[in-house]
Amino acid sequence: MAHQFYFNPYILDNLPAPVKGFDVVQDISEPRLRMYITSHGVKTFFVRKRVRGKDKRILIGPYPNVDIEDARAAVQSILDNVMKKPPVRRKKITFKQFLDLYLEKKVRRGEDSYMKLLRTINRHLVTLFDRKICEISSDDVRNVVGNIHGRAIAARMQELLQSVFNYAIDMGYVKTNPVVGLEKIKQNRRIRPLNRAGLVRLIDAIGNVEDVVLRSAFYMLIYGFAPRSKIFSMSWEDLDFNHDMWNGWPLSNRAIVLLQDMPQDGQWVFAGRGGMHITDPRTTWRRVAVAAGIPNLTMDDVYKFLMRRVVWASDREDLRNNLNELLDDILYENQ
Repeated sequence: MAHQFYFNPYILDNLPAPVKGFDVVQDISEPRLRMYITSHGVKTFFVRKRVRGKDKRILIGPYPNVDIEDARAAVQSILDNVMKKPPVRRKKITFKQFLDLYLEKKVRRGEDSYMKLLRTINRHLVTLFDRKICEISSDDVRNVVGNIHGRAIAARMQELLQSVFNYAIDMGYVKTNPVVGLEKIKQNRRIRPLNRAGLVRLIDAIGNVEDVVLRSAFYMLIYGFAPRSKIFSMSWEDLDFNHDMWNGWPLSNRAIVLLQDMPQDGQWVFAGRGGMHITDPRTTWRRVAVAAGIPNLTMDDVYKFLMRRVVWASDREDLRNNLNELLDDILYENQ
């Protein structure tokens, strides 16, 4: 059940973020107005309504970009719109045309993630592109998903198709969702092996790497709170030591000390061969992981482990303090 109180800027500005997942709070003044608070501190107004037998949650917008009074005023119009019957579109549209519309209207991702999604779609769903979306059957979807090698990708494509067809129903292009009723693909989800003690052992193992550039880059995977692709492609022009920032992201104290001790004699912080930055030093990383007693550890595991524990804050200096406190807690606890 959502926590209920009168929404006002002071309370919403100081709502604590949950450790993981999200919390929901409800406005007393307009009980149909609610708000998500994620573990990253993102706050979003939404309305919940059961429509044609299905529970729908319609996002209004993020706070504070959307004012509280504006969110309250938007509730009724949103509910009126969602209760309208979807229009029946007599003009047929191909799956590719509708997919482009779906990606434009419904998908919100960063550039790298969006391009990765497009590559996956173009590789696995191309056989549906020229088909009329209203003519695609459950057997068609089953055949497409069944030909995808790899359970994880197949499951994600099935989930994407279900979302696409749900949107097509809302837009009036199809009457039923051909993905509904198909057996869900079971995934053998990988258990990430890193814990606090393992992170301390990892730092010790990194200290034994002879290559100075790789050693510093591996340390930054921990101190930089960013994915490996961003860490390895870090350039000096993106760093602002006057404000302890990197491309708008605050740097922890350990990251600043590490970077300031490195020679600034080129474009890339972690330079590789041929004038480029390092890309995928997996052989050296494997030796480090084995030395730390975590042989199946990946570089992405480090980023996921840390970001699940960061207490999000909208203020950059507060967020920077939270990054420092997290590293201090982990390292001092295991000394």
